[in-house]
This record gives sequence, C-alpha cells and structure tokens, in this order.
Amino acid sequence: MAQSSIEWTEMTWNPTTGCTKISAGCKYCYAEVMAKRLQAMGVDKYRNGFEIAIHEDVLKVPFSWKGSKLVFVNSMSDLFHPEIPLDFIKKVFEVMNDNPQHTFQVLTKRADRLHQLHRELEWTKNIWMGVSVEDSRVVHRIDFLRETGAKIKFLSCEPLIGPLMNMNLENIDWVIVGGESGRKTRPVKEWWVWDIRQQCQEIGVAFFFKQWGGTNKKKSGRNLGGRVYNEMPMIGVDVGVN
Repeated sequence: MAQSSIEWTEMTWNPTTGCTKISAGCKYCYAEVMAKRLQAMGVDKYRNGFEIAIHEDVLKVPFSWKGSKLVFVNSMSDLFHPEIPLDFIKKVFEVMNDNPQHTFQVLTKRADRLHQLHRELEWTKNIWMGVSVEDSRVVHRIDFLRETGAKIKFLSCEPLIGPLMNMNLENIDWVIVGGESGRKTRPVKEWWVWDIRQQCQEIGVAFFFKQWGGTNKKKSGRNLGGRVYNEMPMIGVDVGVN
C-alpha cells in the first residue's frame, strides 16, 4: 500500500508488479522507469526489475485499512497480463469482494483477456473496471470492457496521443483524460481533449481531466478552459471546479 499522488485515486495496491509493452501508450511507461529505480535502490519487491512478479503476501493488506479507501489496483503492473494466472486474479478479486468498504479501481490494456475471463470473476459494486485507450487504434478495448460484468466501467485516455472521435460510450460511466508526462513526451492537442469532453457531456458520462503533462506536469497544470474537471462516476458532479 502507498499513498498516491494520482489525481483520481487515494492510494495504490500492487499484488503484482511488472509488465510488458503492448501498444503505443506503453512507449514511455512510467511504471517501468519507477521499477528500475526501485531495483537500483535495493527494494526487494523489485529485485527483478520490471519482470512479472506475484506477491501473495500483499493480498492481506486491504484487510488492515481503516475507514474507506479509493484504491488504484496494480499501478505498477497489469492484472490481466497473460503471465498472471487466473487463480491469482481470482484471489485478488476475492480480497476486493471481501472489502466492500473500499473502492478498487482496476485498469488494463489487455481488454481481450479481461473479456475472456470476466465470467470467472465476481463483480461486486466496489470494483471499478477500466481500460486504457490512448488513440484510435485501440478503441476496440471499449467494446470488450462494455461486455464485462463490472458495475462501474471507465476509460483512461492517458497518455492521450491521438484524437478519439465518435467513441461509443454506451454503458461507460467515467472517462479520464491526460497528456503524457516525463522526460520524453508526445504532445497532446487541446482539441482532442475538448472533443472527448463534448462526447462525455452529450451522453452524461463523468469526465476527469488529469493533466496536460509534458516535461513539467505541475507547471502545465490541469486547467481546461479556465476550470478543473474532477467528475467521478455515480455522483456525476464536478467536485473541484475553479
């Protein structure tokens, strides 16, 4: 468990670590950079760098949290990576099922495997399932997500590296948008963001603008048209308007 600076969550929980690149959005993976840094620091959990690793001991951690938490699951991995066995994915879901006081946000780029396995999993209402959609080449991930049993379904359009016009947002509850950040970044165009905002507004989908990104994401900020969009699913209201 770790407190998170990610704007749309409170903390992270990583029962698995490591991943492999699958699409253009992975090119400058922040998790890979962080894993190598932690490996160099001698952190045992990352002794093999960014190779896939399963951490059985981490499964019990959510039972120790007090109150209710908003939790990003596997910020340093992809739970639906083909090297992660179904049996372990089920264990992760069982922990989430048994902790209804917390809200768990699961995000994958392996939407095809998610779709393949979704009937094997118990989708309690505290599990929000999302897919990454960085450009038009991967919009098919939305269709896979839509067919799952998740009660809350969301898209992470980050890093947004191309326009996403005319998406089918039927049965999608939340869309997060963000530009790429880091030493090497691909620029995001403002009209791409506005277009997604308009699509969400037309169908009543919560819209969250995370960042413009760039080499100094704090300096570039989160303002879109003079305001900050912090909409969340279910409540559907903006809690951070400037």
